[in-house]
Amino acid sequence: MKRRKFNSTLALGVSGVALTANMPLACAMNSNQNKKKLGVALVGLGSYSTYQLAPALLDTAHCYLAGIVTGTKEKEEVWANKYNISQDSIYNYDDFDSIKDNPHIDIVYVVLPNSMHADFSIRAARAGKHVICEKPMAMNVEECDAIITACKKANVKLGIGYRLHSEPYTQQVKRFVKEKTFGNIRYISADAGYYSGSNPNQWRLDKSLSGGGALVNMGVYAIQSLIYGTGENPISVAAQEFSTRPKYFKGTDETITAQFEFKSGAVGNIMTSHNANANRLYASCEKGWFELNPANNYGPLQGTTSKGDKISFPHESQQKLQMDDFAKHILFDAPNLVPGEMGKRDMIIVEAIYKSIAEDGKKQVLDFEPRYGFGE
Repeated sequence: MKRRKFNSTLALGVSGVALTANMPLACAMNSNQNKKKLGVALVGLGSYSTYQLAPALLDTAHCYLAGIVTGTKEKEEVWANKYNISQDSIYNYDDFDSIKDNPHIDIVYVVLPNSMHADFSIRAARAGKHVICEKPMAMNVEECDAIITACKKANVKLGIGYRLHSEPYTQQVKRFVKEKTFGNIRYISADAGYYSGSNPNQWRLDKSLSGGGALVNMGVYAIQSLIYGTGENPISVAAQEFSTRPKYFKGTDETITAQFEFKSGAVGNIMTSHNANANRLYASCEKGWFELNPANNYGPLQGTTSKGDKISFPHESQQKLQMDDFAKHILFDAPNLVPGEMGKRDMIIVEAIYKSIAEDGKKQVLDFEPRYGFGE
């Protein structure tokens, strides 16, 4: 959606969109197969849905594109023709709640600006649909709690759009940590950022829509990297903010660094930015090290270790793997790799980082249950 449309939607108090979807033509030819696949509705047809999620849903084994929701009339015909979506499966943002009457929609994937995550996730749950909420989970911890509560009350599954947990390089890092391949972690660092260019009107630079800047966008990747790269939640964090383009980044953070402590004795550092390209995970251990560089883009990723080994896997769409993993969680009771508690945990950390910055870098204590937020 364009900024003007978002602002008018927010001002009016979004009433929502229904996704009623017929099966894609190829799938409709085999009803037995369709019963084994879950219908996914994409709410919001921005670049991520257009270039990543929708193409991935053409290759998924356990789910398929069953409906769309868009506030842009011109997109309706384009998507209808490209993905064989009938007119009664295409909706705008005014009738979302009628999704409850659509038996072909099993999962609603909320791919909207952060300020709209809670609203549409909660309403999808109330409509009896499983929910994938794109990262960051919400604007604050309070909204995370509201989403989790709504999904539990409706007895639907909730996942967060952390695609990396489903891809093999990240899973290899988890194995290194679990099996202590290089011994215990002593130091870990993660960088995640990109240069946002020269478009001050993008919604990510509007705090009312994004809730923050680099930290809530790319920073969650760096936070995630430290956690699965150590296998534990942090017990404290201290942070600093830097701005070299204050006129451009007027209301959101440009670059943030943060230092973490872990109960095991490991220490870690993150850097996230909207003003610099950064894409790396490095862990120094008792008996060596491992690294992913790049570590968090759409792939292919690359890795190396102190043993001289290259970490290499055939490339597959991370979005395809992510959505199939969530579908398997629903269909076969497979583990939920990215539960709502994980999104909430990361938002707790985000809020602690912002609080540390507001208090001139004062260390903030983090108190989680030992495995809180781990999707295993």
